[in-house]
Amino acid sequence: MKKILALILALAMCTVALVALTSCNEEKADFTVGICQLMKHDSLDQATRGFVDALKEALEAEGKTVEFDEQVAGEATLCTTVINTFTAKNVDLIMANATPALLAAANATTTIPVLGTSVTDYSDTFAGNIPANVSGTSDAVPFDEQAKMMIDTLGLVAGDKVGVIYCTNESNSLIQYNAVKALFEAEGIVVDAYTFSETTELQAVVNTAAANSRAIYVPSDNTVAQNDTIVGTICTEKNVPVFTSYGGAVCYASLAIDYYELGVETGKMAAEVLLGTKDVADIEVKTLTPSVVFNSELCAKLGIAVPENN
Repeated sequence: MKKILALILALAMCTVALVALTSCNEEKADFTVGICQLMKHDSLDQATRGFVDALKEALEAEGKTVEFDEQVAGEATLCTTVINTFTAKNVDLIMANATPALLAAANATTTIPVLGTSVTDYSDTFAGNIPANVSGTSDAVPFDEQAKMMIDTLGLVAGDKVGVIYCTNESNSLIQYNAVKALFEAEGIVVDAYTFSETTELQAVVNTAAANSRAIYVPSDNTVAQNDTIVGTICTEKNVPVFTSYGGAVCYASLAIDYYELGVETGKMAAEVLLGTKDVADIEVKTLTPSVVFNSELCAKLGIAVPENN
């Protein structure tokens, strides 16, 4: 029995030694980056993928490695919890995907570099005072061009009603609502807001909006985007065209940016910061040139003529 116990003890000690040796031999990444994505939906997913791909490529070209701590908060109130795990780990950089994530990161640290993406207006988000450790990319598109596109392609005239659907928990959406409202109303077109705070309210809100609107405009609202099949199904059944600022299958047309490329540009910024070639404070917020996209199949179903050059 003593021999057996001695053998077991010896094996245990060898196992501990092997684990310790393996741990010592594991190479630690040169950089650790925390990614806080507000929620799962295609646009945000694409931005995160573009960021990861671009940053890895840029660092590998310099012989450096990066470890990503990628987290999806699920809702705005949980962004702070995610960000706090990053600050506790003292990551080298935080990428905040969407406005609530960016606000949580900026409130949590003034020393760790923070880069945002899928954020519409940085200046308005921070009341004109963007923190020195914050920059990134914006998914803003020219609202006047979006409004004109809807007016021209749908033949909207004074007195027509456009419904804008958005979640009241997203400050980005209110900014966009106010912008398009002013532009449409300058042409005599009536704009009504159809808002919700819980996704369980969305179906009823969309039904009301579709029943009272000539067309529906959806800003780059993450909550609507995550559930936009509800919007698309109801509005198509009622023959009401939907225009979104972020693209997607539910819209008859869009003037939107490529979110993967938006993430790529953010990743390039991150590489500059981590490699020490630029300080965050010296990086200007960047926007991309949007593209016009028509959903030919949906346009045919709704009786909308697609311009010949599209």
